[in-house]
Amino acid sequence: MKKLKEGDPSIKLLNADNSPLIISFLYQQFKEKNTLELSKDDLESNLSNYLYYLKTQEGIEYPRQPAEYLEDWTNSEYLRSRYSTNDVIYYELTHHTEKALYWVKNLIETRKFVGTESRLLTIINTLKELAYKNTNNPTERLNELKKQKQEIELEIEKAEAGITDPLTDTQIRERYSDICKTLDDMLTDFKEIEHNFRLLDMETRKKLIQKDIQKGEILDEVVSTEDDIRNSDQGKSLEAFWNLLQSQEQLDELDKLIEMTLTIQQIQEVKQQSFTLEDMVIKLSRAGVKVQKVNHSLAEQLSRFLDNRTYLENKRIMDILSDIKSIAFEIKDTPPTEANFLEISSKAEIEMVMNRSLWTPKTMTNLRKEEIVLGSPDDSDALILYNQFSVDKRELEGRIQELLETHSQISLRKIIETHPVKKGIDEILAYIEIASNDKKAVINEDLSEIMIISNTISQKRFWIQMPQIIFCRS
Repeated sequence: MKKLKEGDPSIKLLNADNSPLIISFLYQQFKEKNTLELSKDDLESNLSNYLYYLKTQEGIEYPRQPAEYLEDWTNSEYLRSRYSTNDVIYYELTHHTEKALYWVKNLIETRKFVGTESRLLTIINTLKELAYKNTNNPTERLNELKKQKQEIELEIEKAEAGITDPLTDTQIRERYSDICKTLDDMLTDFKEIEHNFRLLDMETRKKLIQKDIQKGEILDEVVSTEDDIRNSDQGKSLEAFWNLLQSQEQLDELDKLIEMTLTIQQIQEVKQQSFTLEDMVIKLSRAGVKVQKVNHSLAEQLSRFLDNRTYLENKRIMDILSDIKSIAFEIKDTPPTEANFLEISSKAEIEMVMNRSLWTPKTMTNLRKEEIVLGSPDDSDALILYNQFSVDKRELEGRIQELLETHSQISLRKIIETHPVKKGIDEILAYIEIASNDKKAVINEDLSEIMIISNTISQKRFWIQMPQIIFCRS
């Protein structure tokens, strides 16, 4: 317990001298604003304003500069920093800080009631699923399905007769509260999954820098570890979650359910306390993409290491050969007098000539020799300059926003199905540029989609395969 108290960053954050400053500021910046990451300039500016407010309004003075606090918080594993593609530093909460803020929030949050009915029903339904779907007795399974059929038929008869059996106000608020809490738990769990992958990445990097480890051992270790993660319960559940989240049918149904839920009067009264449900799909998508990126960094690190190791080994071989040549030149006039001046401990390996691959001659490139004729201005067709076409990005952005009014997120493939491509690959590149500049868009390079596009100018129709692109509602 003492080791946990002294070494766990979550407990160290709670015990820090300026923990009220850290917890209140980080919660305000990331949790209240529903922000996953902030740039260094924005976070420093916000912290400077917050320190000034505490000094002038609360009489609490913190003497250090905002940049120094952020550096300390990063070194203490309260924040994680990273460089973007344009060399801008971004900060995000670590897994340890997420747990500490989640605990503090539950500690100080006043709940009007603690729901028990909905959770008991969830337990009962889950037990039914476990028991009846895994029973070896088909009679038990059949009886349960018949029972469910009778209940559904009874509900259909009531609906046809105009009889409704709505939930009570308490039941509605209880179930909505459970949904929001479950979603918060899922987002916190994603941080823990990401943390586990980062630990794996760190362990792999430690092994990569060892001088005596062979390339084959590294490859075997990394591949085995990735297979273990993929085949573990956590890995299988994450893959199933991601496949479910990427199903357009599931997403459409989810959007419909959320929209119907938010129109309930009792939900309207309490939803201002939490904006979790409205942007649920967007948050889960971003959390899933972050986990995947951390996991794939292992393969990138391995590839870079193997390239560097091959370069260093080749360089070392060339240095040894150069030393041998230099020594041979020095003793060429005074060769060794001993009969055996070199011994090979192992047996020589025999390589047969016929084992070598056959020589393939290089193909010769034949260049056409054409006579160059001096042209004249009359030979060129000036109409070509007026037949150029361009892609209006504002029109494409308007299409995206129009579809996002009825969907919380929409894939590029769905957009193209609704508004077919008429200007060929140029129009696709314009969509990619819009997604690259949109912080809310998700480009999933691990999942590719095939799209049919056409070009009205060249009268050609073809298909392309590209990474999945998802545009999300702000």
